[in-house]
Amino acid sequence: MVKKRKIDWGAYAFLLPALIIYLSVIIFPVCYSIYISLHNGTGIGKMDFVGLENYVQMFSDSIFLTALKNNILWIILTVVLTTSISLLLAVALNNKFRGRTFFRAFFYFPCVVAPIAVALIWRWIYNPNIGFINEFLKMIGINYTQTWISGENSAFFTVLIASLWQGIGQPMILFLAGLQTVPADILEAASIDGAGSFTRFFKITVPLMKETFIMVIATLIISSMKVFDVVKGLTNGGPNNATQMLSTYMYSQTFSYNNVGYGTAIAVFMVLMMLVIVIPYIAFTAREK
Repeated sequence: MVKKRKIDWGAYAFLLPALIIYLSVIIFPVCYSIYISLHNGTGIGKMDFVGLENYVQMFSDSIFLTALKNNILWIILTVVLTTSISLLLAVALNNKFRGRTFFRAFFYFPCVVAPIAVALIWRWIYNPNIGFINEFLKMIGINYTQTWISGENSAFFTVLIASLWQGIGQPMILFLAGLQTVPADILEAASIDGAGSFTRFFKITVPLMKETFIMVIATLIISSMKVFDVVKGLTNGGPNNATQMLSTYMYSQTFSYNNVGYGTAIAVFMVLMMLVIVIPYIAFTAREK
C-alpha cells in the first residue's frame, strides 16, 4: 500500500505573501495592459473595444516605424560598442598598477548618476554657444561649431554617446569579476606551451567568461530596449523624430495625447519584442555543449 504524502500547508503559507505580491505587481498589470491595448480612449471613463486595431495601426504609423528602426539600431550599437569598450577597460584595469582602484571608480562613477542628470550634463556639453565640445574645438583651432542635438543627422549619435558614457561602468565591473574567476594556472600553462597573449585571451579567457558575456549582453539588450530618460532629457525624441524611441513614443501617446489604448499597445509590443530577442539568445548561449 502506497503511503499518502502529507501536504505541508505551512510551506504554502510562507509562499503566499510572495505570490500575492507577484500577482498584484506583475501578473495583474500585464493582463490589464493587454486588456487596455484592445481599446481606444483616454483611460478615464468608458473605453471602446477595437480588438487588434491598435496593433495593426502601429505598422502603418511612420513615427512608430521610425522609433522601431531607431530602437533596433540603438540595441545593435549599444551591445557592440559597450561590450567592446567595457571589456577593454576591464582587461586594462585587471592588471596591477598604481592607481587602478581610482580608475575603476572613475569609470564606474557615471553608472550611479541618474539618467536624467546625465541628460542635463550632456545638454551643457552639447550647447552650441558655451558647450565644452564647441569651445574645445575653437581652442585647438578647429572651426567646426555644431548644434549637436538639433541636427537630424547628428542627434541620434550624440544621444547614444551620452548613454554609452553612463552605461560602460556596470559591464566593466561584471567583466572585471569574470576575469578574476579565470584560473591563473590555466593561463600560465598556456603561456608555457607557447601561446601568446592574444591566443590566451581569445582561446582561454573569453570562453571561460561565457556566463559573464551572457549576463552583460542580455542586460544591455534589455536596457537598450527600454531606453527613455536620456533621450527624453536631451531631445524628447526630436528633432523631427530623429531620436524617437519606442518608449518615448509610447509615453507621448499615453500621457501627452491621452491615447491610452494605442500607447499601451506600443508598451505590449515592446515587451513581446524584448521576449523574442532575449529568451532565444539566453536559451541558445546558455545551453550545455
